Amino acid sequence: MTQKAPEKAPKKAHEKPRRPLTLRDVSEASGVSEMTVSRVLRNRGDVSDATRVKVLEAAKSLGYVPNQIAGALASNRVNLVAVIIPSLSNMVFPEVLTGISEVLDETPLQPVVGVTNYDPEREEKVLFEMLSWRPSGIIIAGLEHSEASQTMLEAAGIPVVEIMDTDGRPIDSMVGISHRRAGREMANAIWKAGYRNIGFLGTKMPLDHRARKRFEGFTEALAKHGLEIRDKEFYSGGSSLLKGREMTEAILKRTPDLDFLYYSNDMIGAGGLLYCLDNGIDVPGQLGLAGFNGVELLDGLPRRLATMDAGRVEIGRAAAQIIADRVSGEGAEPGVTIELTPRIQIGDTLGRRHVWPIPQE
Repeated sequence: MTQKAPEKAPKKAHEKPRRPLTLRDVSEASGVSEMTVSRVLRNRGDVSDATRVKVLEAAKSLGYVPNQIAGALASNRVNLVAVIIPSLSNMVFPEVLTGISEVLDETPLQPVVGVTNYDPEREEKVLFEMLSWRPSGIIIAGLEHSEASQTMLEAAGIPVVEIMDTDGRPIDSMVGISHRRAGREMANAIWKAGYRNIGFLGTKMPLDHRARKRFEGFTEALAKHGLEIRDKEFYSGGSSLLKGREMTEAILKRTPDLDFLYYSNDMIGAGGLLYCLDNGIDVPGQLGLAGFNGVELLDGLPRRLATMDAGRVEIGRAAAQIIADRVSGEGAEPGVTIELTPRIQIGDTLGRRHVWPIPQE
């Protein structure tokens, strides 16, 4: 007995082809020529609003996505902006990305993120991969790069914006703050408040150039007032409340007469604050505290940590605007430098401790 093969169901008119969609599919669905479809999808040429709506609705219903790589062959560029940052666990950089996205959302450009983990070799690999896609621009954290990364950035032939730091010479443009100035201003604020026995807690300097520069500015300003750092505690890895608690406990047990602790970032500073509150340490009367970054998440702590806002969202916006203007040809010449002013937030942990006279500057 022979078995009859099942008949194939007739293909429905609205059924999408299983092959990759093409301009012809959108053309047939919208009833306009492939050239008109191309103009609409590339936002080029004079096309009526009615036709534009018809094409976009057809493309959306089909799920058609333009092949940007194929479209970029003529220009040798795609509408991507490579954004290379050291960390996503550090709350600073998601805020920078927010600023970048706010600006690029108004343009055809899209950010693509690579993470280096503060590792120069990893930065080389990420940069190599990003550049192989021929992006329209690069936004990269920091001014210090390996020789290989420096060479790739200089030879890229596209706008490069180095962000977060202005203490150095950029390859092209830079947007950020002077971290040495930030360290100096915090040291002066601590000294004016009457603290004299100061400890520092932070990341290992070879891996974090910006923290190193703040530390250099901090110690430089203290030296002008005749002071030195009494003790230091360092760590490696991501910032965390737990590490801040552990480091604070270690440094206070080792040097119990410290009257101020300056942390390289707010997260470990918040951990230090919680340790002090749990152990009955009077903050800021017995021990003052300050961090860096102005992280809003920590506003819910029992005390507001003294800190410094580096304008992270503003940095992202400014960097993205430079890229967008350069790509569109509407301005922003190479070599732009935008230096923002870090702002001290006194909070509840940087009160005046002593009453001796403060010399006039």
